[in-house]
Amino acid sequence: MIGLLQRVTQASVSVDGEILGNINTGLMVLVGVEKNDTQAQADRLLERLLGYRVFADAEDKMNLSLKDVQGGLLLVPQFTLAADTRKGARPSFSSAAASDLGLTLFEYFTKIAQQQYSNVACGQFGADMQVSLTNDGPVTFWLQVN
Repeated sequence: MIGLLQRVTQASVSVDGEILGNINTGLMVLVGVEKNDTQAQADRLLERLLGYRVFADAEDKMNLSLKDVQGGLLLVPQFTLAADTRKGARPSFSSAAASDLGLTLFEYFTKIAQQQYSNVACGQFGADMQVSLTNDGPVTFWLQVN
């Protein structure tokens, strides 16, 4: 599974003009599911997201995690993260999970996130979503778990 996390001062996701989720300070994470992913990868990605130290401490060093700052977590499914862009002018999605597996794992991922953390918002799998955010820093990291 892939998580492209961005430290934000605010973020929201909407479908057809209706806001599905929004957060203030926290992490907006685009989530990609690959065809060989399992619940174990989802568990590991969530563990990393909640504990990843990307927020500044009193000395302005990235030593604090999302849990430490009690920030929001906005999870947005994004199929295109699994694209192979190594050659040609068009991405290949051969490593992306089939839609049914992607939906199952994204739903599992959001469920466990909501069980383990209190401030979680989510996008909608398979929808044409509009994501708005203010990247803080900018700080962006690609996390991939196998």
